Amino acid sequence: MEETFSFEVHAFDCHIEATADCAESFAVLDRCIFPTLPRSGPIGADPNIALRVTRAGKAFQLSVDGHQAASAPQPIGLAPEIVHAIDEAIVQRLSARRAVHAGTVLCNGRVLLLPGATHSGKSSAVAELLRRGATYFSDEYALIDGDGLVHPYPRPLLLRNGGAEQVPVLAGELNAPVGDGPAPLGWIFLLDYKAGQSWRVLPMAQSLAVLALLQNTPHELAASPQMVEQFERAVAGATCYAGRRGDAADAALEILRLIAAESAPIPSP
Repeated sequence: MEETFSFEVHAFDCHIEATADCAESFAVLDRCIFPTLPRSGPIGADPNIALRVTRAGKAFQLSVDGHQAASAPQPIGLAPEIVHAIDEAIVQRLSARRAVHAGTVLCNGRVLLLPGATHSGKSSAVAELLRRGATYFSDEYALIDGDGLVHPYPRPLLLRNGGAEQVPVLAGELNAPVGDGPAPLGWIFLLDYKAGQSWRVLPMAQSLAVLALLQNTPHELAASPQMVEQFERAVAGATCYAGRRGDAADAALEILRLIAAESAPIPSP
């Protein structure tokens, strides 16, 4: 009889069911689906999304809600599709909170956002900030509630690490803690990335920062008009910058220098 490995997770208004037919596939699902959130056994209720990884000859297949979604020679090759399927299911079911595409970390008790589309270099910048002491919130989404607070969305980082394929990396593997509650927004850096560019940023008006958040949300404004007020509340206490960056490691250092300079005491005359 075929052995089955499974767990369930309740996260962000979404009930997730994960099943695999071997320990190796199960380990990948466990790594990809909010690894810091508690797991449970079957609860008898239908899930909002069901993911299953099975061996099919020399390949491994991912099915989402009973439909084949991807295939790979090894289970770890399915990681990006697993993470993205979960992202899509959760964004569709968010109620009070709205999502913004943004690398998101916590520094000195306040959240730092790096808004940008998928594949815009958010994950690499977040990883460098984590290596330098930041707390992990997300490499893809900032979840903003009605009070303007930002909540962690602790999926694994998807990093290329010098190769073409994305691999799931846990914050703990970068010696970084994971945020466990909401925090106020402190900074927004709207940065254009291109390899070889020099660092150059200038202050940005909060009104333009709100517009940047609206441009980087997957939610439709017509269906969620309250987003404008939510984002305005979030940005009201933030310092905002726009500009360009090159290498992620250099950008992380510049960001942290700028934050440190803001926090430095003003010398007495």
